[in-house]
Amino acid sequence: MVKQARARITRDAIVAGAAEVFRRRGYGSASVAEIAAESGMTKGALYFHFVSKDDLARAVIEEQHRRTMTAVAATLEEGRPALETMVVLCLGLAEQLQADRVVQAGVRLTTDVSTFEQPVADPYRDWMRTLAELTRRGIAEGDLRPEVDPETFARFLSPAFTGVQLVSETLTDHADLLQRVRELWAFVLPGIVATGRAKALQGLPESVGVSR
Repeated sequence: MVKQARARITRDAIVAGAAEVFRRRGYGSASVAEIAAESGMTKGALYFHFVSKDDLARAVIEEQHRRTMTAVAATLEEGRPALETMVVLCLGLAEQLQADRVVQAGVRLTTDVSTFEQPVADPYRDWMRTLAELTRRGIAEGDLRPEVDPETFARFLSPAFTGVQLVSETLTDHADLLQRVRELWAFVLPGIVATGRAKALQGLPESVGVSR
């Protein structure tokens, strides 16, 4: 049991170190030696837990996705209306991208399609599946137009958020990301809200908060 706990601590330290190096340098410029140094480990200890840089990158993405989906689950449990929940989820991910270096690294690795021979698609699929289900709920609750196709909207919103966060990262290192996400929703809402709900919902992006 003690050995397992130590092994887990070592593995977590390596993932954290790898996340910092990948976040700072990207996959292509990162080296295993640099990751070992950042983690405070020897290369031997690193290779005991991970067979390659590719394996390390996938572990960082897995941890990022775990953190993101944990936050998603917590938000879903709050019982907000579906449309409000979608806005809060986007703002919550924006906050994670500002504050959590593992999330920053994982998203950077996932959005760089040249990182892996086989791109990592599961995080996108999980995110779009959640958005599609919330869209269906939003229609049933009367906030969204019945003609909005849930899968199509999810396929639009997920890459729209990705584009906003990539530009925000390039221009301000994510400093303005929350405002950019609020602006995204301000433009999207008029095209999806149900007739008669526009006035009540137009201020939604600015009114909701996500920090706990």
